[in-house]
Amino acid sequence: MNTSHVHTEHVNVKNADGIRRLILALFVNLVLTVVQVIGGIISGSLALVADALHNFSDAASLLIALIARRWAEKPADENRTFGYKRAELIGAMINLTTLILIGIYLLFEAIMRVFETEPIAGWIVVIIACIALVIDVITAVLTYTMSKDSLNIRAAFLHNVADALSSVAVIIAGTLIILYEWYIVDTVCTFLIAGYVLFHGYVEIKSVIRILMQSVPTDIDINEVTKKLEEIENIKEVHHLHVWELNEHDRSLEAHVVISESGHQDAEKIKGQIKDILNESFQISHSTIEFEYESQSNNNNCCDNSIITPH
Repeated sequence: MNTSHVHTEHVNVKNADGIRRLILALFVNLVLTVVQVIGGIISGSLALVADALHNFSDAASLLIALIARRWAEKPADENRTFGYKRAELIGAMINLTTLILIGIYLLFEAIMRVFETEPIAGWIVVIIACIALVIDVITAVLTYTMSKDSLNIRAAFLHNVADALSSVAVIIAGTLIILYEWYIVDTVCTFLIAGYVLFHGYVEIKSVIRILMQSVPTDIDINEVTKKLEEIENIKEVHHLHVWELNEHDRSLEAHVVISESGHQDAEKIKGQIKDILNESFQISHSTIEFEYESQSNNNNCCDNSIITPH
């Protein structure tokens, strides 16, 4: 049985389901936006129009995530030999940057409300927030599972969470302000939401930057990789070792491996052992190894190049 074929089919089905979920989440948010705009125009409520614009920003983040995911599925070609996998990282970077900007704006708003409170414009605002919260929950349900293994979807999901928290804050603070005039609750809630958004935005964008800068994965120690490979029989030295990530799930390695003269006949066997160690110990599936022989390594003469292909 061809396990790689089965795995590919499973991934394709999973991606197709993810695309459908994103499209549905986008559709729900756009429908709510249109309804709110129409309702705001008919009723003359600026609060409805303002919330529609807020909801439209969530739809935009979902659209960016959707475009990035579809783009990332394109196969490799002669111009992008590694494929388009990093498209999702670009989508994540855009959404996380806007998320951090939203967090900074919320922090500014919270500071301003310390000095100047704003009245809540009646129960209509609370009702709008309740409707928005329902939509946020639906969107969260549709995207939560996908957000676990995709920085791109996680960035859109965090946009949704920030909006949901804002809706909860409006419901709680709005009710308490209308009934008891506890204006401080609104300020405290805004500070908490801003802190949540900025913290998670910072943590996630660091991960994106690490991958885009081709940093070594956080769970890999270069010295440990070198040590493991040099324990293989007939390998004398490993140098010029580089490890990086194409995206969250695909890791690559390139290295020069010096083998003894007696190991010349066992080059293919050594190659297989290297492949096994990299896959099993470090989850590195794509490797480029350049073999050098002990007698020539001091002169930097390479006499055999081998490509280790992924499983």
